[in-house]
Amino acid sequence: MFKKILIANRGEIAVRIIRACKEMGIKTVAIFSEIDRKALHVRLSDEAYLVGPPQAVQSYLNMEKIIEVAKGSGAEAIHPGYGFFAENYEFVKRVQSEGLIFIGPPAEAVKLLGDKVAARKTMKGSGVPIVPGTEVEIGSDQEGISIAEKVGLPILIKAVGGGGGKGMRIVREKSELKGALRAASSEAKSAFADPRIYIEKYLERPRHVEIQILADKFGNVIHLGERECSIQRRHQKVVEESPSPVVDEKMRKAMGEAAVTATRASGYVNAGTIEFLVDSDRNFYFLESNTRLQVEHPVTEMVTGVDLAKEQLRIASGSKLSYRQEDIRWKGSAIECRIYAEDPENNFLPSTGVVHSYWEPSGPGIRVDSGLYEGSEVSLFYDPLISKLLAWGESRGEAIDRMKRALSEYRISGVATTIPFHLRVMENLKFQKGEIHTHFIEEEFEKEKLLEPEDKDELLKAVAVFSALLDHQEKKDIKLVLSKTKSNESPWKIAGRKMGLRRHKM
Repeated sequence: MFKKILIANRGEIAVRIIRACKEMGIKTVAIFSEIDRKALHVRLSDEAYLVGPPQAVQSYLNMEKIIEVAKGSGAEAIHPGYGFFAENYEFVKRVQSEGLIFIGPPAEAVKLLGDKVAARKTMKGSGVPIVPGTEVEIGSDQEGISIAEKVGLPILIKAVGGGGGKGMRIVREKSELKGALRAASSEAKSAFADPRIYIEKYLERPRHVEIQILADKFGNVIHLGERECSIQRRHQKVVEESPSPVVDEKMRKAMGEAAVTATRASGYVNAGTIEFLVDSDRNFYFLESNTRLQVEHPVTEMVTGVDLAKEQLRIASGSKLSYRQEDIRWKGSAIECRIYAEDPENNFLPSTGVVHSYWEPSGPGIRVDSGLYEGSEVSLFYDPLISKLLAWGESRGEAIDRMKRALSEYRISGVATTIPFHLRVMENLKFQKGEIHTHFIEEEFEKEKLLEPEDKDELLKAVAVFSALLDHQEKKDIKLVLSKTKSNESPWKIAGRKMGLRRHKM
């Protein structure tokens, strides 16, 4: 087992890996930018080194500096977390060439699966079902138009070397094709330095279901069941759960076997994810692979009891898998809400600032993966994901009820968060019935206003009742709370809470 590793990341995922290492007796080396000097991952690590200014390209994406720190600190391996260099072929190759171990798959597998077209071709050749479309990149506008006509509209134009919704266009009309092809290619070049695009048949209202896999260097491959990731906003996952409401035992076995086949076909080693789209008839198709630990990996941990971060470390150190397929059992249901520093009442604009107060929920079945504490700073330099809240229950219904309770307890002040929005998702009847798909948020929420202006005016009138009792700052605080509150919550109750806090401070 390793004695010391460097974590080439920040935030909650760096904290998650540090905690796994502490339990295994592994020393940790953190890196940080100037704005992250006081970050939680820096405080929890055994060693921490400055790698540059706040801009990611000069710090967390500074390959030379990261390698320098790893070698200078005596780290034996580098864990990339997710994002930044986690799926970068050049970084993996460089790490290995410097005599360090990359805690993830071999460079060749990263390169193969990072190329969406090459991955589709590999899967099809191995008998894994893929969404109808191209197995080569589009060479010209005319070629794209010809392929689109063959596949049949609507189609989805996608970036060969990227993800996260960038370089992606839905085309329903032939007249839109040429413009969409050029726009997608231009966006892909800007986002990934790779203008290549390809075409898939667009599936209306599909589910996004992925399979977690583990593979070691000795040819052992297992799957740990599925995660339902259909609750998305602009192609970014928002809520994940395991098991999926649509997957039964027979379907889980079939999808798991397909994921294992895909893993073997690509020469993959370590933890990874095979993603599928599921249509209304419960047919599933390979979508893509993620060659890293997923943001949503904790839901799998909660229903299987397998610590995926620890398994990553064991596999990378040369050990065999700790589990056989028959050892994997699924118990209960787990849900994860991604907490973003975004304002859901202002078109989900990013919110920045200092966290004034921070209070995590707890109790039976609750887990919080976070990089926050009172006084920590949320900036615009990095991804707005600041925390992950998870709830486990014996049933999906119990998990939802626990999540609602936990969301109502979670307190983060100083920045706006998506906590209130998640509570609305949990209360949605269609969500509770499992009637979800990748356009669920768009259809259920994005066209409605969370609070009508006239409701806000009525609520704000309640502030006047307390104007003689509260100082100027507290009145400002109440106005802020009321302006963000749903009309079915008593303004008297809220104002009373503020007075109670004042008495407590005194």
